[in-house]
Amino acid sequence: MKALLIKRGFEPEKGKWSLMGGFVREDEGTDEAANRVLHQLTGMKGIYMEQLCAFGDVDRDPAGRVISIAYFALINITDYNKQLQLEHEAKWFPLSESPELIFDHQKLLLKAQERLREKVACDPIGFELLPPKFTLPRLQSLYEAIYEMPFDRRNFIKKMRSLGVLNKLNEKERGSSRKGAYYYEFNNQHYNHVYKSIKKFV
Repeated sequence: MKALLIKRGFEPEKGKWSLMGGFVREDEGTDEAANRVLHQLTGMKGIYMEQLCAFGDVDRDPAGRVISIAYFALINITDYNKQLQLEHEAKWFPLSESPELIFDHQKLLLKAQERLREKVACDPIGFELLPPKFTLPRLQSLYEAIYEMPFDRRNFIKKMRSLGVLNKLNEKERGSSRKGAYYYEFNNQHYNHVYKSIKKFV
């Protein structure tokens, strides 16, 4: 798991690493602003994003009284517009290796990581980071990256199959081993039907 950071383009703390963001216009709501800023800085629309929380400590920004409403979005790095990355001097950092951030942005980043772990335990939002078809080893790698810990392979596969929300395809991925691993796809329609009975994904 990585976070997309940007070098701040104005004072105070100009040139230092920061979370990506922007200001709310007078004629838009916070959700509209978040989607607009996300599109401006990444070129992406229609991806999973939700409001995290508000940060409003009085002295959090030396420039004045600033209240930030934080959002987190799940982005597949391969879909990100590399030209925009160059224009904004943005860079992907592993969460465990992020540089020193301005103001209280490290606190925001940790809060987002905490919320993500809470969400993926009970909701299928992790599938937003996978292609339409995927192998069970790749699915396990995703959850291990989110939680930064290994899972027992047999128990993980047994759990995922027991949920009844994965469709096994008659196709194998041959690159990882001679035997190959079957591809699966997430059955969103079936999940919507049985989600109340699903306690946890992991």
